[in-house]
Amino acid sequence: MENTYIKEACVEGLQQALHAEKQGADRIELCARLDLDGLTPDFETIKEVKASCNIPVRVIIRPRAGDFEYSDDEFEKMRLSIALCKLIGVEGVVIGINKSDNVMDLPRTEVLVELAKPMKVTIHKAIDALDNPVETIKELIKIEGIDTILTSGKGQTWQEGQELIRRMMKKAGDNLVIMPCGKITQLNLESAHNFFNAKAYHGKLIVGKL
Repeated sequence: MENTYIKEACVEGLQQALHAEKQGADRIELCARLDLDGLTPDFETIKEVKASCNIPVRVIIRPRAGDFEYSDDEFEKMRLSIALCKLIGVEGVVIGINKSDNVMDLPRTEVLVELAKPMKVTIHKAIDALDNPVETIKELIKIEGIDTILTSGKGQTWQEGQELIRRMMKKAGDNLVIMPCGKITQLNLESAHNFFNAKAYHGKLIVGKL
């Protein structure tokens, strides 16, 4: 029986992307510098991965490490990166932009989502830095173009964050896919699915070591 959920492998570069596809990933999240929790990869890498992989590729748009509050210059870099991804023709982008008071910057999020169309958009773990991620989902549902939210429920692992993830799933309903992460591996994926029954899961080791 086919899996009824998407396995999204978080990868750094072409070789990992190819290995992930070969090992059964359904989708790639392409990053640079996973040691910094993922930064925007360079243009050449995005082009290579898009040309070489037969599964959908979503590219993280994160101009620097650290928090998710961005200056005007950094915001312009994000806009340019999204425009380049659209030019290359990847399936989607992964974004997250907050304000200094621990709420999501919804106006600037909307600008990026609009720019990304017709690409799909995942909101990444910037949502876990918010005071109230569950209520934020209500606002994100209103922004046409976002289809997925990546979260570990503020935990280091999916087990630590499982109750918040469940609350986020309940709030999202059928409007958005809540994609659990947090050290989800090939070995514990089935346990995570038995708990969440989610439509997608994310991890560096979700289809094994790359």
